[in-house]
Amino acid sequence: MEKTLISPQELEALVAAEPCVVIDTRAPDAFAAGHVPGAVNLHDIFTYLATSTPEGIAELRSKFAEEFGSVGLSGEETAVIYEQSMNTGFGQSCRGYFLLQYLGYPKVKVLHGGFAAWEAAGLATSTDAPAPEPKTFPLPETGKDLMMDTAAMLDAVKDEKVVKLDVRDIDEWIAESSSPYGKDFCPRKGRIPGARWIEWYRMMKPTADGPMIKTKEEVLAECATVGITPETPVALYCFKGARASNTYLALKEAGVKDVKIYFGSWNEWSRDPSLPIEEGLPY
Repeated sequence: MEKTLISPQELEALVAAEPCVVIDTRAPDAFAAGHVPGAVNLHDIFTYLATSTPEGIAELRSKFAEEFGSVGLSGEETAVIYEQSMNTGFGQSCRGYFLLQYLGYPKVKVLHGGFAAWEAAGLATSTDAPAPEPKTFPLPETGKDLMMDTAAMLDAVKDEKVVKLDVRDIDEWIAESSSPYGKDFCPRKGRIPGARWIEWYRMMKPTADGPMIKTKEEVLAECATVGITPETPVALYCFKGARASNTYLALKEAGVKDVKIYFGSWNEWSRDPSLPIEEGLPY
């Protein structure tokens, strides 16, 4: 299996060897202060709140096909996505990776360790904002099954073979807070029924160059604590699909075969009073 996570040195070599579009998902002010040379800024990758209604999915697909096309992705180029560091942006680079997978884009990499690792490697940075040549973004159907809607998640709730994996922060899991945006951002606090929990930080470990996603064996050891093997179907969720995307990438790199994300996540689920939830402390 070809790996998605690449080191700063591998990125430097890749950019020199083949057409690449390097995408910085950080806020515009952070991008302006310094970034990987030649990178373009797409903060919407992180901020966009998706819903899984047919209209919501159609809007998501057209919006990101337009945005990714506008920065020069035609299917020929390798997309390389990064954030500040793996644990400071709620998994925003991985959210970009997942969106591109879902949209069927053939070549996607994530800079392991983010911009912090790039700087730690002593590589050059730039404050120039490039003007990329827009391309027509291809929209094959190949990745469509990676994203679950509420109906699919409801089916998963009823299917004991599927592990529903909640990767939100502890205060959200124990129903103390409804979101990272504030305790009462959503109308309900709690969990999707039957969900198991691995806080997304557990897929990473500290290194001299900042937090990095754990090795295959280490990720599978974390998975084993909630009954996930490489063969287990996994339905991931968080608040809006970013932290779930960080875990998605960790699981895929570790060889877990059947992983999908309920991308609307708690932001969508909690707002529909007809959908079941578990409230209060989980144990």
